Amino acid sequence: MAFLLHQARFFTTVNHLRDLPATARPEVAFAGRSNAGKSTAINLLCNQKRLAFASKTPGRTQHINYFSVGPADEPAGYLVDLPGYGYAEVPAAAKAHWEQLLSLYLQTRAQLSGLILMMDARRPLTDLDRRMIEWFAPTGKPIHALLTKCDKLTRQESLLALRTTNKAFDEYSKQGYEGKLSAQLFSALKRVGLDEAHAVIESWIVPREAVGETDTQAE
Repeated sequence: MAFLLHQARFFTTVNHLRDLPATARPEVAFAGRSNAGKSTAINLLCNQKRLAFASKTPGRTQHINYFSVGPADEPAGYLVDLPGYGYAEVPAAAKAHWEQLLSLYLQTRAQLSGLILMMDARRPLTDLDRRMIEWFAPTGKPIHALLTKCDKLTRQESLLALRTTNKAFDEYSKQGYEGKLSAQLFSALKRVGLDEAHAVIESWIVPREAVGETDTQAE
């Protein structure tokens, strides 16, 4: 099966909002606590080993990294790797800069079509994870959570983590959050949840109605 994400390549790195690329294509952002497995997941989803830099030192990803997906001459969209958050040893000034960068990007970027929120299945929905959701909530755009490292849990524990996350998401919906909130189990090591994650991300980059229009035109 061919996936759009398998046609991914590095595009640019940004450290200030003023430097965000003037692209019109949809963007899918990846956010998560430092060491939640974000870079590893991006590499696996794109079927590449070192597309996103997976540092052994949490907090090393300090910029917004863009990867184009689809044909090189006319990308279908972009994956956006946001700085990891929540690592205590990051200097306060750097932490404040990242926090402002993250919140403003999530709240104001018109091209952003959805947020992939990476949460360690053993510790989902920390206070910082909830802050990310609450920053993004006013946009009305969808959030899909990948509960990473589920291979470190038993099947029963994994299902409990998923149920707990979905229950919390239901509460956000009751509070008036208009965007769709969804979650799934994910393991880069065991390749759990790959197809489901691909389907969600690619539907945000190339909506089904657009695919239907293309098929109709081809006929």
